[in-house]
Amino acid sequence: MMQMLAAGGMPVLTDGLRQADIENLRGYYEWEPAKLLPQQPQRIQEAEGKAVKVISQLLFALPSDRQYQIIFMERALTEVVASQTEMIRRKQTSASALSSAAMIAALEVHLNQVNAWLAGRGNIFVHRVKHADVISMPAVVADGVREFLNCPLDVEAMAAQVDTTLYRQRSVMS
Repeated sequence: MMQMLAAGGMPVLTDGLRQADIENLRGYYEWEPAKLLPQQPQRIQEAEGKAVKVISQLLFALPSDRQYQIIFMERALTEVVASQTEMIRRKQTSASALSSAAMIAALEVHLNQVNAWLAGRGNIFVHRVKHADVISMPAVVADGVREFLNCPLDVEAMAAQVDTTLYRQRSVMS
């Protein structure tokens, strides 16, 4: 989604620290200070007028004195866990002792908490995008994002960013 937004003409906030690798061949669009939001919530001011990637755990740290437009990416949790498991295997780092089923259950609990929290916020506007839809109908998704953000994004350029060959952890449930 970050690549789509950048290609569409949306300014993005990224630090370029995390380089492309086997897990993400086209690179990462991350901003390391996002991890500091719980301790330094004012850092979000640096993202004013830009797209910034923020993981769901950090949404709770967003200051309530601002308005936010959030594009909430939704992916089948079986795919999320499979992707993380494969990344850990490739990097030969230690994995969680939890089973895939336990990790999926924990993620479901977390997402329910996040969704309940988001529903109670009048200053946060959410546009949900299913990962499977990005893959199967990128132009439709891009147009929906353009409408949600209400800005003149290049929908064709956004859709062209989708590379289905990078969709490696597929789930029949997605």
